[in-house]
Amino acid sequence: MSNIAIEFSEHLEQAVKTGRGVQPLTEIKPDLTVEEAYAVQLATIGKKAEAGAKIVGKKIGLTSLAMQQLLKVDQPDYGHLLDDMVVENGGVIPFSRVLQPRVEAEIAFVLKRDLIGPRISATDVLLATDYVLPALEIVDSRVADWKIKLQDTVADNASSGLYVLGGRPVKPSDVDLTLAGMALYKNGELMNTGVGAAALGNPAACVAWLANKLFEFGITLQAGEVILSGALSAAVNAAPGDHFHTRIAHLGEVSVRFQA
Repeated sequence: MSNIAIEFSEHLEQAVKTGRGVQPLTEIKPDLTVEEAYAVQLATIGKKAEAGAKIVGKKIGLTSLAMQQLLKVDQPDYGHLLDDMVVENGGVIPFSRVLQPRVEAEIAFVLKRDLIGPRISATDVLLATDYVLPALEIVDSRVADWKIKLQDTVADNASSGLYVLGGRPVKPSDVDLTLAGMALYKNGELMNTGVGAAALGNPAACVAWLANKLFEFGITLQAGEVILSGALSAAVNAAPGDHFHTRIAHLGEVSVRFQA
């Protein structure tokens, strides 16, 4: 592990310790590469795993064209899901657990077979999926004011925070995920709508991208893992007391509240 990876991992960890966002890594090292940023992420995940955290899945970010254009990139990124990120459906999140949270609605895949790149297709993903569920991802940033470039979010575990799974397990063969409509509500008010095709044209294509990308790092998607396939609409800012719920056609509903 490089000194840069360890140093920047510790820099981001300061935000967690102090409750205040830190300076962007790309301001400290303007020539930081995406490869170096993933090394920072893996350094952080490695430390957490050594401390007892368990990797339970992955999340895919930057799956929408709008977000890719915003950060001037042409592909998604990914982060790790740990067992301490899971929030129960209908649960309450103490605001002390987050820094500057935003909420996204997504489709989650739960795998029944390993997916090993580099030539995984969307069809392969569907065949390897046990079931799909509606999910809320609480994205968060350890970088002050979300002042991020691609390298910053990659290093920061793809701006992962927490996630909630809901609905009922549905076999992917029983629903056309590209046409699954989504409605996201905040405090009872409709904030966003979307459809499965908003995530790279097909949420399964996002998971295929991930399996193939992970091949570069010698990582395999494993049976039992949860994969958050990417936001179906823009993220919505969350404040203490806010209640969020989403409904995805054929998959059901999922909700969470932030403690006032």
